[in-house]
Amino acid sequence: MSSLSNRPINPEFADLFVEEAYNPYRSCIQGLSNEPITVRALLARAETLVADDPDFAGLGDFSLATIVERLASNRPRICIIQGSPDHPAHLADHEHALRAAARIWQNGGVPFTFGLPVICDGTAQSNIGQSYSLASRNHTAMAVNINFEGHSYHAAYVMSGCDKTPTGILSGLAAADRARREPARGTAPVWAVFVPAHVLKGGTIPKATRRALSALQEKAIAAGDPQLAADIEENCRYILQCSSGEAFLGQLNRAVGLGIVAQDEADRLLDELAAATCDEKGGICAFNGTGNSSRTLVSALGFVPRGAELLIAEPDLSIVESSVDTLFRLINKPAFAVCEILKANYANAIRVHNATGSSSNLMLHMPAVMRHAGFDVTLFDYERVRDAHHVPDIFAHSLTEGRDTFVLACQAKEGKHAGLESIVKVLTDLGVPMDLDAPTVTGRTWGERIAALPVAVSPDLPEERSVIRTRPIRDISGTDVLRGNFFSSCTLKVAGMATEQVRRFDGRVFLVRHYENETDCNRELQSTDLVATLCRTMDLPERLTERLRAINGGDAGDRLEDMVTKGTLAFAFVIAGQGPKAFGMPEMFAPSSYLRHHGTLERTSILMTDGRYSGVTKGACIGHVTPEAFEGGGIGALVTGDLLWVRLTERRIDLLDGRAFLAGRLEPLSAPPLTERAALVAERQARMERRKWQVAACSWIDDTTSAEKGVVPLTVDRRAVLPWQA
Repeated sequence: MSSLSNRPINPEFADLFVEEAYNPYRSCIQGLSNEPITVRALLARAETLVADDPDFAGLGDFSLATIVERLASNRPRICIIQGSPDHPAHLADHEHALRAAARIWQNGGVPFTFGLPVICDGTAQSNIGQSYSLASRNHTAMAVNINFEGHSYHAAYVMSGCDKTPTGILSGLAAADRARREPARGTAPVWAVFVPAHVLKGGTIPKATRRALSALQEKAIAAGDPQLAADIEENCRYILQCSSGEAFLGQLNRAVGLGIVAQDEADRLLDELAAATCDEKGGICAFNGTGNSSRTLVSALGFVPRGAELLIAEPDLSIVESSVDTLFRLINKPAFAVCEILKANYANAIRVHNATGSSSNLMLHMPAVMRHAGFDVTLFDYERVRDAHHVPDIFAHSLTEGRDTFVLACQAKEGKHAGLESIVKVLTDLGVPMDLDAPTVTGRTWGERIAALPVAVSPDLPEERSVIRTRPIRDISGTDVLRGNFFSSCTLKVAGMATEQVRRFDGRVFLVRHYENETDCNRELQSTDLVATLCRTMDLPERLTERLRAINGGDAGDRLEDMVTKGTLAFAFVIAGQGPKAFGMPEMFAPSSYLRHHGTLERTSILMTDGRYSGVTKGACIGHVTPEAFEGGGIGALVTGDLLWVRLTERRIDLLDGRAFLAGRLEPLSAPPLTERAALVAERQARMERRKWQVAACSWIDDTTSAEKGVVPLTVDRRAVLPWQA
């Protein structure tokens, strides 16, 4: 027993008992017998960890008898949800959980903790692990729901991490909250707060490694490949991170193929870069990928306490105690239950997603969370909210100009801005219709929260250094939903495209280069003479090149290589067979990175897939094509040499009638050529079916919706019947 056995419960919560008709720890003696020893062990570890903190007031009596009394009398049962320590975002979860457990006990509650496996999308890139990544979100939702309901917790303190985990956890909690609304249950709703992991500081290329790369650039120029030298130089401008390492891999493979570096030397350089990438404190990588986009999402949805949104190190005791207190103040207030906060804040979250250029992965995760909450929300609700009022780009995030998420967090710590509150204030000041009456876990509405801000961004912070801008950077923002004659929808993160690139690609005709899987595309995009290879393997009639010059620009005397460089001959690299049911919907980060860091093709080409993209992906990357090839979608009927007409201002991509195009007309086909190419489509689907067996059957996502409904289990989809109105 603790030496501070007489310490009373925090007076603010001394009389707090959860108001519900049914308490399983009173009605079923087994839980009352089993669980107290887990609570006591957790608290004993917590007291040992926190005892030396001068601000720690002790735990008092946490004997088994006292724990039993709290369970039987229906004191708040709070689960602390943590991740696995094999993910950088969760390195400090053990200590964080113990601090939270101590405060829960001090407040009169009963703390529990459980952990979840967390797949690192960076680690899983370009291998079979990516076929498990999206499945992990659905598995996380189920695991959270099972534990939360099985042990009858009232609320959750979530140590929110990276990739799919935050939205998976939120989905599981939302599903539990919806189920508890059934009158026969007699249980209270679910409350939750999310405390995002701190931001991981990006690395710096070691000086010796940089000298070796510079020498390699000189060799590339001498060997007649100045583009490779320029591509390496561009990549060296970025903070060192796992995503830039992928680009270096592609560039060094090109250098090996060119014969200017040996494979063992290339491997040594990659090893040096890898060792210098991550700060040992861990955290969520500093780029605005799915990890930090999920941080922004749970904050925009109102689930993050003040002061916990943007940290640069694991939270200290004061932040943890404040966040736990925030959660306790929600107990017995149905208006702050998970589903209510989701419904009230969803439109705000869509507009914040647009304004911050967040990951296109959230185009899957946002409707998935809402469908788990019981709301009939699809991709097209996102589109409807987006189109109702223009949202400008106010997020000057840059990995090359000293404005990454770690810098954003440092600016917050210095009091230069207030994170999401500042973003909401800026958007409101710009006339974007944010719902300022929406509740948040702080107990205050967004209107009340931003009213306390004298300014959105401190005038002491020079505009060129500020990530959050009070003046719009440009009108282009967010992610567009596109339609076409061979698919029903797809997504394009226009926030990841330069304005000039958007204008250049609008109205252009692209020549399809079709691949049945990512591996074949990766192999070709890493070619040392890719432009020459593309030209050499294309047998283009003169009439076709004439028509492409007429539409895309170019001079009559241009060689094919000149046409590629100028964008007259522009390619659509199409990777089909990567959808949810075909192969788990992996991210096509590697090919997008190789394309992005190949200066010639990045300026002229697009990548299109029924798979996904990493949140850090830049450039013209079109994903989530629905229906997927495996289900008979038109993307699976495309062949090399087809023509795609891209009209970004009209949000359309259409497959052209080739004969009409040669005759001088831009005429989309009335339907995809599924019938004419039925034999080819069947052969491809058979190969997809066989390839699918590389993935363990327990992680197939067969019985799910399409991307338009977030790739959720069909059982979740059937229950998503409630209307949601912006």
